[in-house]
Amino acid sequence: MDLLASRSSRMKASEIRELLKLLDQPDIISFAGGIPDPALFPTEAISDAYASVLGGAEAGSALQYQVSEGYLPLRRWLAGQMGKLGVACDEHNIFITSGSQQALDYLGKLFLSPGDTALVTWPTYLGALQAFNAYEPRYDRLTPDGGNMTPAAYHAAAAAAGGKVKFAYLVPDFANPTGETLSFRQREAVLDLAGELDIAVIEDAAYRALRYDGEGVAPILAIDCARSGSIENARTLYCGSFSKILSPGMRVGWVCAPRRVVERLVLMKQASDLHSPSINQVAMHRAAEAVFDRQVEKLIGAYRERRDGLLGALEANMPEGVTWSRPDGGMFVWVTLPEGTDATALLTRSVKEARVAFVPGNAFFADGSGRNTLRLSFTLADKRAVEEGIPRLAALLKG
Repeated sequence: MDLLASRSSRMKASEIRELLKLLDQPDIISFAGGIPDPALFPTEAISDAYASVLGGAEAGSALQYQVSEGYLPLRRWLAGQMGKLGVACDEHNIFITSGSQQALDYLGKLFLSPGDTALVTWPTYLGALQAFNAYEPRYDRLTPDGGNMTPAAYHAAAAAAGGKVKFAYLVPDFANPTGETLSFRQREAVLDLAGELDIAVIEDAAYRALRYDGEGVAPILAIDCARSGSIENARTLYCGSFSKILSPGMRVGWVCAPRRVVERLVLMKQASDLHSPSINQVAMHRAAEAVFDRQVEKLIGAYRERRDGLLGALEANMPEGVTWSRPDGGMFVWVTLPEGTDATALLTRSVKEARVAFVPGNAFFADGSGRNTLRLSFTLADKRAVEEGIPRLAALLKG
């Protein structure tokens, strides 16, 4: 162990991954894992896609090595989808990854030297912290609704730590873990700050398609392109994923970015795993062409009902002093407990006494704060789970 690189000391197990093991216990009611409901997967469309690939003329190429950029028809399809969001681009601006988690790892590797600073929200997505931690950064706080430090103060703090401010990372739509969505004005403010600091913006859009209420807000990348004139002048790097809509197991994500960034990511891919699995990319393209929009509508109908059920149960059962977010989409409700309550200690009691699981909120804070917060996921929470689980959790808080 003495031979390990210093970065290995910053690699820690995901509390969420550990909690997912609880799903194997049939009597546990889990609001922990932020994962899609497998009963809603478009299994027939995906099965048909694989069958048509393996039974057709593309079978050989689908089982062969692929270019590191990714399967060209899929990249072109994604460029068309980005165009619908207001981002004019082509296949050269799309880079296929093994899930958006790999994209975060690559972007951390691309930008961060030891001691550099990444700006993140407080709280932020735990998986992003895990991806970035390997490159030994420090974190500073990003507040999209105002109250940020001055650019000079950010730069000074970064320099004192021996590095530079490199990027701002955020989930602007139905954030993991809070469920919050940034307004157009807040997105502009993030771009304003990034421009003053001369840093990149990493936009994690994993949940964007899952909107249940209200009107969609333009992606930060679309706003950036409109301001700068084209994607080639943009500082925003957009990370997308099929995991929440079609299948997480196929591990297909993407980055939409200026060509000069894509070219660097391709070099990383060549040195890492050469390319994402060819057959999964080909099958994903066929499945997406066939059912993507219909699948989004299906998920919205199912998850909206589950979100409403969870919010209703919280309203009916939680004691005074407990508050929670009311997300317009996504997978999560963020709960704030009275000051002095430790959600990690509560989880231990909850699993043992109430057989209910959730994710303690401190896991999502770069400094380990937020101990009186927790995250609930509603995607696997059917009516029975909510009607039984939330009263049990509320009873612990009351007692």
